[in-house]
Amino acid sequence: MKIAATVARYLLGLIFLVFGADKFYPFIHSGPLPAGAAGQFMGLLMSTKYMLFVGSFEVSGGLLLLINRFVPLALCLLAPVIVNILLVGILMTRLALPPGIVLAVLWILVFFRLRSAFQPLFQARVQE
Repeated sequence: MKIAATVARYLLGLIFLVFGADKFYPFIHSGPLPAGAAGQFMGLLMSTKYMLFVGSFEVSGGLLLLINRFVPLALCLLAPVIVNILLVGILMTRLALPPGIVLAVLWILVFFRLRSAFQPLFQARVQE
């Protein structure tokens, strides 16, 4: 399980670093926007520069995963991005669903390896 989590951490870090950097300096040809609501949604995110903020979360989280520093923080930064990818895949276009599922599985593998770091978040009451 340790090796699988390490491989998942490197893959997740590399994926988010590359695709996050692509939001700042487009070097991956993505083709035209999808039709319908998904295309309108993506067009709106790009026209308002919102994707630059998403890209900054992706790059910083990916970099932290690759250098193996502050990995729980990196997982917290990347979790909302993965949830949004999954929601776009479920609600707008099925094209985003397979990559979202792969990212979610990789994230879960890394999370389970570090679940003790997240244990305080799941306490019903805080002792003062």
